[in-house]
Amino acid sequence: MRINNCVIALILCFIVFNCGDTNTSKQSGLSINTNAKSFALGDQLNLSINNPKKLNIESITYMLNGQEISSDQTLNSIKLGKNNISATIAYNGKSETLNKAIDVYNNKRPDIYTYEIVNTFPHDITSYTQGLEFYNGTLYESTGQRGESKLRKVNFESGEVTKNIDLADSFFGEGLTILNDSIYQLTWQSKRGFIYDVNTFDRIGLFNYGKSKEGWGLCNDGKNLFKSDGTEKIWVLNTSNFIEDDHIEVYTDKGKIPSLNELEWIEGKIYANIYQRNGVAIINPANGGVEGVIDFKPLRKLVTQHDELDVLNGIAYHPERKTLFVTGKNWDKLFEVTISKKQ
Repeated sequence: MRINNCVIALILCFIVFNCGDTNTSKQSGLSINTNAKSFALGDQLNLSINNPKKLNIESITYMLNGQEISSDQTLNSIKLGKNNISATIAYNGKSETLNKAIDVYNNKRPDIYTYEIVNTFPHDITSYTQGLEFYNGTLYESTGQRGESKLRKVNFESGEVTKNIDLADSFFGEGLTILNDSIYQLTWQSKRGFIYDVNTFDRIGLFNYGKSKEGWGLCNDGKNLFKSDGTEKIWVLNTSNFIEDDHIEVYTDKGKIPSLNELEWIEGKIYANIYQRNGVAIINPANGGVEGVIDFKPLRKLVTQHDELDVLNGIAYHPERKTLFVTGKNWDKLFEVTISKKQ
């Protein structure tokens, strides 16, 4: 168990955050009390009101993320991360609503996964890989850096680039995903994404970011887009209007996982690179819980070492081969791997 703890800490560098303050009312002195500072999925949440002025409280209505709850609530079907508790309190003919944020962590440690290299293929050493995805058996790649950002179709076996377009110098390319013959490509800080025809690479649309901070990684579940922005949040985008309808926050049993980068949807889970780390997190898209981690650190030693060599980034799942393809920024190799849970 000690070894597992060290591996998890090394891969993800967990950070623990406490819940928000109690937001004591200046008017009445009332505040919301909880039975703990932070909670795990499945814990019991007990609520009460601190009433230092001994006001005559007539009624209390508790809400959790906008849904009415009792004063004792089991935290089962809930998203991880920050959740908002409100209490509407009637007293002395008045009414007042208080708010308090709590953090909810996952209730189990992530499983550790190992990998086995199946094949090694050439990869363009000049590609600052940001997004990687197979579509109908063909590999597509998005690369970054201003003045060097590209969208590419690649023969993964030979490394040959069979189709390429360059982004304008003002754009820093980021993640990509492909849905219904449309390629969706993010840019980093320009608050804009591009849409292309997968067959011609003609640009057929664009979309702007809403609540998300920046553009980092992108994947899809066959219906919606999932977008990372360099924080612990993954945003859910409606492809009809690109509004960020919802989001999850990615947490382990110890705290949140920031710097989520390249994303891949694999058999109902989201796989995410962690920027500046050599690990990949396996995430439950329903609640944000990290269910597993894969340590790919040894791969970096297998590529050509040079001054521009950067971090692991790029995950593509080949559904027919049932394998993962992983690479990094300015890596000269693309690795095909299988993964398995460490016993």
